[in-house]
Amino acid sequence: MRFSIHNKMCWSRALLLLLVQLLSVEAVPISMDKTKVKEPEKKPEEPPASVETGLHYDRYLREVIDFLEKDQHFREKLHNTDMEDIKQGKLAKELDFVSHHVRTKLDELKRQEVNRLRTLIKAKQDLEGGNDIAVDHQALLKQFEYLNHMNPHTFEVDDLDRLIKSATKDLENYDKERHEEFKKYEMMKEHDRREHLKTLDEDERQKEEEHYEEMRKKHADHPKVNHPGSQNQLKEVWEEADGLDPEDFDPKTFFNLHDTNGDGFFDEQELEALFTKELEKIYDPTHEEDDMVEMEEERLRMREHVMNEVDSNKDRLVSLDEFLVATKKKEFLEPDSWETLEQNQAYTDEEMREFEEHLAQQEQDLNLKAVDLQKQRDELERQQEQLNAQKIELQQAVEHMERLKSQKVEPPPEVHVEGNFIPEVHADDFQLHPDQAAQLQEHQPEAHAQDLQDTPQEHNNQQNQDPQGQQGLPQTHQDLPPGHQEAPQGLQNVP
Repeated sequence: MRFSIHNKMCWSRALLLLLVQLLSVEAVPISMDKTKVKEPEKKPEEPPASVETGLHYDRYLREVIDFLEKDQHFREKLHNTDMEDIKQGKLAKELDFVSHHVRTKLDELKRQEVNRLRTLIKAKQDLEGGNDIAVDHQALLKQFEYLNHMNPHTFEVDDLDRLIKSATKDLENYDKERHEEFKKYEMMKEHDRREHLKTLDEDERQKEEEHYEEMRKKHADHPKVNHPGSQNQLKEVWEEADGLDPEDFDPKTFFNLHDTNGDGFFDEQELEALFTKELEKIYDPTHEEDDMVEMEEERLRMREHVMNEVDSNKDRLVSLDEFLVATKKKEFLEPDSWETLEQNQAYTDEEMREFEEHLAQQEQDLNLKAVDLQKQRDELERQQEQLNAQKIELQQAVEHMERLKSQKVEPPPEVHVEGNFIPEVHADDFQLHPDQAAQLQEHQPEAHAQDLQDTPQEHNNQQNQDPQGQQGLPQTHQDLPPGHQEAPQGLQNVP
């Protein structure tokens, strides 16, 4: 007897199944009459496919078990430990005796898993809009019971104990959750059908109802389905799948033929494969009336039924001994008829009523939320319009200021008098344009007009005769020509 090299690659949805498969022995070949049994065609061996456990920590679980399997001491202890001791955590204590290399690798795996969880927590916080809020990883890691979050650096006995217990509990609830999901699927399908009927007129509704009943009858019209795990069901596989004479049916030979990984057990996947022929009687993916989601639920029901009948130690594995014992029971030889899904509605009328009420409440809540969101949108649009109007007004004001700036005329420069400087007055400064002189003549006294008509020479003579230089000058600032200013009073008598 030796350990199977394929065991560590064969996984089911149960941790205990995984542990046993890693260390289980190969079944001893049995003798058979080769004159009566046809030798099945040999196919090239392929490594068993890796099966998902369905757990969110599936990869971590796989890697931990894989490295523990490499330690000889742990492998031997596991082989000699029964399922109940494993569940109670006795096996976890053997972790203290595994090699340093394995412990180091387990420490690394745990650190990677903790970092993965922290990344998931941070991503969830970001999606919920809390990326500015400090994340308490220690508090949030408490929800992950399969590892000790208080020590994120090393893999200890408590970590293995937590992993075994959490996986066992989670996997026991896995099928239950699948059934609940299927029930919701069926109720939603019926709800959608009813809602569709409400949109039709009387004639169309009647035609739709007739079509629905026709499909139901067509789906129910199929060959008899054998009771899963019964002699009739297994003989049919023996004959049609294995190509052997049903008269030569032998339970031991059958077991070895369908123990595809050679580990001495039927796991859940190997059992479900036995029901393919029965399911093909009911479901065809090319037929409108057949639902493949329902087919998988039927497969699950068949597997659960066989496990409940045959798996006596409840380790989610069927050993050869358990299988042989089951073949001697009355239920194996004279089974009851098997009721398929169409004979067992997945939900009750009360569950359907509650489901529709829940959907109606959800729809009402969504409508209220939609109204609130619409109000918020309208308010945001109104504020945006106000901002746009303010922006336009601001742009217009800026453009107006720019126009005023471009049209502004520079004022004439002022004359600044510093010290004793007296602005020089030139005769040319007082010469007027003929038109300007004519205007002044109309408004000024005749004598003053005569003065304006004096020649420059005469004007200069008058200045020479007046030593003070004031008779010919304008007396007020208003009389000065444009561009000139009156000299300060204190400088008027300066020679």
